[in-house]
Amino acid sequence: MDVVNLFGDDWDETNTEPGYGWNRLRVGRHLGGARIGASVYELPPGQRSWPYHLHYANEELLIVLAGTATVRTPAGEQPLAAGEATLFRRGPEGAHAVRNDGAGPLRIAMISTMVAPEIAEYPDSGKLGVFAGTAPGGDAPDRTLQRFIRVEDVDYYDGERDP
Repeated sequence: MDVVNLFGDDWDETNTEPGYGWNRLRVGRHLGGARIGASVYELPPGQRSWPYHLHYANEELLIVLAGTATVRTPAGEQPLAAGEATLFRRGPEGAHAVRNDGAGPLRIAMISTMVAPEIAEYPDSGKLGVFAGTAPGGDAPDRTLQRFIRVEDVDYYDGERDP
């Protein structure tokens, strides 16, 4: 039986993008998960985990392990304390972002279905993310497509050739 310690410091990756700094432990990958993804993130004060987004194919479950998370959803912002959890459903009602407004580290677990292909929408920037081969957060070598495109309101036939 494989075991992973959610409170350890054996990180798989670190993100240093300004405003989005975190450490990540890919729990699902370490345990051999194929249809369930899970990661533990630790965010320093003032950092966000990812831009505000939603998924059309996958659901995500957030569990706060330590600290207090500020969670943004279409209903507004809400603090979640250690031990609290919330679910982000597929579609616009599941839009979300997580931020650490506390003075110490925030540690969260994100558990998700791993459905591909996937389309993720980023309402603040008007982008769509298109993923095939594996869902976002899956093994990069298995991903056959990952593209981010700006959303524009165009007619169905816009850009099509005349018959």
